[in-house]
Amino acid sequence: MYSQTTRSITVTVKPTFLEDQSSPADDHYVWAYQVQIENKGDDAVTLRNRYWCITDSMGRVQEVRGAGVVGEQPCLKPGESFEYTSGTPLPTPSGIMSGSYEMEGPNGELFDVIVPAFSLDSPHEVARPN
Repeated sequence: MYSQTTRSITVTVKPTFLEDQSSPADDHYVWAYQVQIENKGDDAVTLRNRYWCITDSMGRVQEVRGAGVVGEQPCLKPGESFEYTSGTPLPTPSGIMSGSYEMEGPNGELFDVIVPAFSLDSPHEVARPN
């Protein structure tokens, strides 16, 4: 698991390789990632937008931006958390994801919460000694 806290908002990510949805012979690898967003602060916050930077093992980058997560813009009161699962395909057997969530505070202030960089690893990656 990967976890990071920004301004009392903790984001924890757990990636899982999906063998049954992947086809290594076709250079198609799929991961699910479970995310928990926990408000450890004193004010309610609303997740407005997401940003992802997805990099495959060849260094190719895909950026994804959009409103909310999984079709929702959850409001988290102090002590509350929100969990969701999503996924991503890659043309390589490994990669890395990082990103941020744009949150809105009680006075309309917008701020970014960092999603920790997390590794997308599959059993099909060939280890290369340095």
